[in-house]
Amino acid sequence: MRYLPLTDVDRKDMLAVIGTKNIDDLFVDVPKAALLKDIVPLPKAQGEIEVHRHLQNLAERNTPAGRTAFFLGAGAYRHHVPASVDHLIQRSEFLTAYTPYQPEIAQGTLQALYEFQSQVAMLLDMEIANASMYDGPTALAEAAYMSVRLNNRKHIVASMAINPEYRMVLETYARSCDLPLTLIDAPLTNGTTSVEDLKKVVNADTACVIVQYVNYFGCLEDLQALADETHKAGSILLVVTDPISLGMLKAPGDQGADIVVGDAQSCGNFLSFGGPSAGYMACRTEYIRQLPGRLAGMTVDNRGQKAFTLTLQTREQHIRRAKATSNICTNQALNALAMLVYLTCVGPKGLYDLSNIGVQRAHYLADKLTAISGVKLTFDKPFFNEFALSVPVDAQALLDNLKSNGILAGINLTTNFASIKNSILIAVTEMNTVEEIDQLVEALKEAIDSLAKGTSQGAAKQKALTV
Repeated sequence: MRYLPLTDVDRKDMLAVIGTKNIDDLFVDVPKAALLKDIVPLPKAQGEIEVHRHLQNLAERNTPAGRTAFFLGAGAYRHHVPASVDHLIQRSEFLTAYTPYQPEIAQGTLQALYEFQSQVAMLLDMEIANASMYDGPTALAEAAYMSVRLNNRKHIVASMAINPEYRMVLETYARSCDLPLTLIDAPLTNGTTSVEDLKKVVNADTACVIVQYVNYFGCLEDLQALADETHKAGSILLVVTDPISLGMLKAPGDQGADIVVGDAQSCGNFLSFGGPSAGYMACRTEYIRQLPGRLAGMTVDNRGQKAFTLTLQTREQHIRRAKATSNICTNQALNALAMLVYLTCVGPKGLYDLSNIGVQRAHYLADKLTAISGVKLTFDKPFFNEFALSVPVDAQALLDNLKSNGILAGINLTTNFASIKNSILIAVTEMNTVEEIDQLVEALKEAIDSLAKGTSQGAAKQKALTV
């Protein structure tokens, strides 16, 4: 029996309340070319073998990162995932959507969450961490609102060098939530957040200052100086960070950060064409009552044995709307578990070695590329395993040329930063071999020569036509 809860009258009444004439008015923002005009022409039923073949053909149309020379980064990185990670997280005990509200039957899940929190706190040098968030961008937005609740201020100062996608989510939150926020830009000098300019925009109304370490351009921020300036105004320093970089770099908590967020993708989670992943959030102990999401705690049961349970918040907290610390406070337990297993397998020395390989190869590539005539680093600042490169030809044309030759060379910075012309963002990890790096150098040099020649011929032709 079909269940149709709404009558035509019900629909008409609902549309009248929101001020629209028909359901089509709800989709006016969708380009007309993207709207279906007819019913989707689904194929007839097929057998299992035929369906498998069809899906296989569809899958083969994709180009996985491993099939190309891959130098894309900007927040999502190709790192090696040890076989042990997939083996452990696919155990049946972990492959469940069950929420561990009943500790007596969820000790394994709760212990995994507790250990994830512990490792994140240790890695970031923070005092407390939650059991993960949806992803890095939403973790940032939630942390910004957390800072607003902590000091009852409504201005958010955000560095222009944070990931643009994180910033978009933050802007959406600030614009659409019950408590509207004012976003203020922290200007850049030579690719990093200017401490001097920060002094001009941080004041008694500033809830938090948001910076990224390492920042979007791969440059190293002076985190301690930014923290000192932020704290002078009684504001909170909120830092976005990538966990792999902390194998070599001093932890944010050791440089004055108050809240730290990031994404678990680079630790044990595949790129997977965009997801899924998990976010993490850590903070000072005194902020714990305002920390969104789940918290797994360790205690002892009535027999004196070690036990784990969700703590400091009741189940009802998650559905109290405006009174809750978050309305998307679930976690990404399986992806967080992947990060936990990854960090456990790699260990501190392994994390250092991975970071070191990426840094060494990134600087090797930068030296090779800047030896090409007309090519230089966009910013004269120390960088980690990612850097911005200025090229003497149109950046997008260059990237398209390299892509046609099987090389995903980087990201056109003009896409998100209109003032940065003809620059590409290039990332290097332990997955990029020296041979692959040398291949990019030769291909980029040839592509620049080809594009420059085409441009000069076009200019000469135009001049002849003018004469």
